[in-house]
Amino acid sequence: MKSGWPKNAVEMAHVLIHTVVEPGDFVVDATCGNGKDTVFLARLVGEKGKVLAIDVQPLAVERTKSLLQKEGLGSRVTLVRDDHSLIRHYLREPVKAAMFNLGYLPGGDKRVVTRPETTIAAMREILSAVVPGGLVTVVAYTGHPGGIEELEALLRYVRGLPQHEFSVMQSCYINQVHHPPQLIAVGKNRGDT
Repeated sequence: MKSGWPKNAVEMAHVLIHTVVEPGDFVVDATCGNGKDTVFLARLVGEKGKVLAIDVQPLAVERTKSLLQKEGLGSRVTLVRDDHSLIRHYLREPVKAAMFNLGYLPGGDKRVVTRPETTIAAMREILSAVVPGGLVTVVAYTGHPGGIEELEALLRYVRGLPQHEFSVMQSCYINQVHHPPQLIAVGKNRGDT
């Protein structure tokens, strides 16, 4: 995967996820959007792995389904149209990794955005299902109404996670203009740390 230094938060999230996901793993795209992260995850888990991809918007689920079909990866993914705060109803096995891409659906209705309360509820559920050595990444956008508030609420939540159980990182490309997205990565510690 040597393609140079990641130029934004999404690419950095991919680099981090790539370090933990192996063929056969079960992973989650908690905001499937246009399907790019779902496709990325489906490739990583291979033919024996599984991806759960969820989004509240029908358009997002349709776009993701279309992209998966185009890429020949549909059989690896379970697509769900629901609020990600209800993800516990769909988690059937331990999770190796999960990805969130917050904000609004690019090319969709910009009034429909992720919200702090549902994002944190989804994070709680996923973090309780993540295996030791697993990882959750969140790319948070702040350029839309409510984006800064969502990031601040999320940061309050992850700062409160117990250090003996989780390692939390925040990253941002500080020389980018127009509200560069922030990356939050939460790793579940193994017993040896």
